[in-house]
Amino acid sequence: MDEIVKSPQKPDFLPEKTALLETIATNLPGTIFQILQRQDGSIFIPYISSGCKYLYELEPEAVQADFQVLYKLIHPQDIKAFTESIAVCRTTLTPWHWEGRIVTPSGKLKWIQGTLQPELQAAGDFLWHGLVMDITDRKQAQEKLQESEARYKAILDAIPDLMFRISRDGEYLDLKSESANITLSREEIVGKNLQELLPSDVAAISQVAIAKTLDSGTLQSCEYQLPTSLGVRDYEARLVVSGADEVLAIVRDITERKQGEVALQNLAQKFAKAFSCSPDSITISTLQEGRFIEVNDSFVNLSGYGRDEAIGKTSFELNLWVDDRDRLNLVQELQSTGVARNLEVEFRQKSGEIITSLLSAEVIDLDGVPAILAVHHDITERKQVEAQLRFCAQRDRLLAETLVRIRSSLNLEQILQTTVTEVRQFLQADRVFIGLNNANLGVRTIAESVDPKYPSVSGWSTNDEAYLQELRNLLKDNLVRVVEDITQIEVSPRVKAHYRKFQTKATLAVPIMLNNELFGALIANQCSGSRHWQPVEIDLLQQMSEQVAIAIQQSQICQKLAELNTNLEHQVQERTAQLQQKMQEVENLHRVKDVVLHTVAHDLRTSVMGNLMVLKNLLNQRVGSGEAGEHTSTPFDYAQGKSLSNQGSMGEITASLSPLPLSHSQSPIPISRSIIERMIQGNDRQLTMINSLLEINSCEKQGIEIKLEPVQLSTLLGECFSQLEPMLTQNQATLKNLIPADLPLVMADGTRLQKVLVNLIAHGLQNNPPGLNFTLSATVEGGMIRTQVQDDGVIMSKVECDRLFDLHVRDPQDCCSTSIGLKMYLCRKVIKAHGGEIGVMSNRKRGLTFWFTLPLFTSSATNRP
Repeated sequence: MDEIVKSPQKPDFLPEKTALLETIATNLPGTIFQILQRQDGSIFIPYISSGCKYLYELEPEAVQADFQVLYKLIHPQDIKAFTESIAVCRTTLTPWHWEGRIVTPSGKLKWIQGTLQPELQAAGDFLWHGLVMDITDRKQAQEKLQESEARYKAILDAIPDLMFRISRDGEYLDLKSESANITLSREEIVGKNLQELLPSDVAAISQVAIAKTLDSGTLQSCEYQLPTSLGVRDYEARLVVSGADEVLAIVRDITERKQGEVALQNLAQKFAKAFSCSPDSITISTLQEGRFIEVNDSFVNLSGYGRDEAIGKTSFELNLWVDDRDRLNLVQELQSTGVARNLEVEFRQKSGEIITSLLSAEVIDLDGVPAILAVHHDITERKQVEAQLRFCAQRDRLLAETLVRIRSSLNLEQILQTTVTEVRQFLQADRVFIGLNNANLGVRTIAESVDPKYPSVSGWSTNDEAYLQELRNLLKDNLVRVVEDITQIEVSPRVKAHYRKFQTKATLAVPIMLNNELFGALIANQCSGSRHWQPVEIDLLQQMSEQVAIAIQQSQICQKLAELNTNLEHQVQERTAQLQQKMQEVENLHRVKDVVLHTVAHDLRTSVMGNLMVLKNLLNQRVGSGEAGEHTSTPFDYAQGKSLSNQGSMGEITASLSPLPLSHSQSPIPISRSIIERMIQGNDRQLTMINSLLEINSCEKQGIEIKLEPVQLSTLLGECFSQLEPMLTQNQATLKNLIPADLPLVMADGTRLQKVLVNLIAHGLQNNPPGLNFTLSATVEGGMIRTQVQDDGVIMSKVECDRLFDLHVRDPQDCCSTSIGLKMYLCRKVIKAHGGEIGVMSNRKRGLTFWFTLPLFTSSATNRP
């Protein structure tokens, strides 16, 4: 095909038959064309008729220019057959014939038939003469005919019935028995008479039906039974005229249909029984009007209408629908889906009472008329139970919320007002209020919630004792007072006037009891008309009255507590004032103490220092005179405070210390050297103790002032040894220094730290005999340097160790205990001010170990004030 559809060079001549072809093409409903195939294989279209415009929707010139366009129009499913036929034609040089489909540029599908006849030219070329015809109509007709034949054959094959051609006299002319349940063969039936094959009664019925069919020319049918191997079967024969004096009988086995009809009749009987005996209301009514066609006994009992009253009437005429829109919604649902399930609808009974039912319905056909089969399940009692359950749930919620308010709030007015508001909303009453029965104030309303349309009883009160007693008796005689219609009870004129004034038509009152006494009442009023109070409503008010009683009792308790609290506050204020007064007195005493301490200490210090100066001067004079004997006495004028052997400047100092001059007649008293030395030691201790007291007093009031700076501990303690050497020599003691020279720096006040070390050494010397040995060591532990002073003297108990650095009263029999105790207290103050700790512990065998810690030097520590 590729070679045929080439576009060759146009030849120099046209065929001689061109004019003739034009004449022929004009009279043909197709396309005539010529194809010239040269010996070199080139293809040229010398001629193509104008019919290609109709057939291909292409201009002849376009086809001559490119024969390929025709190839492109061939239906994809037919290209293979077309190509194969062209190949056979070229190979055998036999005439070409092909039928296939093309798709025109406009999208039309056409069937075409093409033929080619080869003709050998003188030059050895081949000239193909071709004709293409449009056979679309013929193909469509053939397809329709084939479809019709196939359809009718399918219908015929699908019919499972027996078909017989029977003559007027009853002879079987032909039959169709495929897929039919028949025991006789074709040969045993064709040519036989009805009387030979069928029972006489069946043959007679059939003969009559044949005669009627031929005589009337209309369809006739008859039914009969035949015994078979499967039992007696029911058949139906339908007869139509099929020719001159012959009929076509279609025989169908209708046994199952007959059985179905029987089953349907039985089902109809069952439905009728179910319809009449159903406990639910069942109705059949027209779809459009809702006119009742049939109703059952349950409908009669439910609606109150008799069958005669309902059948033939519409639901609107009986006024059954509470809301007419429910009927409209039902019809719309049925028209859209054909079924409705469990629609909750309210209906009105003949008595006017409203009931609620679940409506389920379907559309059924009654002799061509659409109807509604509806089932009404009465759920009125269930709805009432549900409403009661909801009511109880709301009641429980209200009680729980009230209980929570009572427990969480102490505002009685707010609790009572919220209670009456929610109770009125819950009961849908016109007025709910709480009345208070007070022996002094009478009866008054303390909380109320009322519909704005009716008068308020808020603030109402009365002091009429007779009227009050009558109101009390109403609640006292009846634990709960229930009045559904005040016109139906007998009360005094004053009570009736009260009802009229506040437009009360029905009332429900529950007493509020406190300690078995009538405290008040929780009252609900209906002003719009009489009302039947439900038991659950009465129970609600009873429980609410109990909660209100709890709230009131709680309020009373809180009021008493408030009074007690007020009294307690007054007492606290009085005690606070007294305490403040005592504190002021103590503060004044402290000021007096400070003045006395400062004055006495100053005077004592001055006196002791004077004594020391005199005693030391006297001792020095004795040493200078060469009198070294212990018992050598020195004459001393105590009255003038000066030595008789030296009355120079020392005499002037001591004279200034003596306020009263003595007479010259008094004689001097000789004093030994040992006494003077003991006096000097005693005055030294007193001076040290006085200085310690003054320093402690200053520390307590202003704190210890220290000057921190980076210090090398080994260097600092080495400087302290020169101060300790006389003391150690005097007490025959030794000190071993084990402090490493490469310890890191510490932040310390060197002067105060040296005093601490001297005081710790002095404590050991004063509490032990001569010959004591000390060991000084230091280690780095967790950012601190821990320094230890260990001796081999006496030990102390743990209690003594724990109290050594406390400020407390020492043993009065120990003359040194108070002085050294003050120094230990100051040591702890100094170490604490450095940010460290100090303590003492007894060694396992003997002696004590004093320790204290100091923080290491850091760059941030230098910025600390």
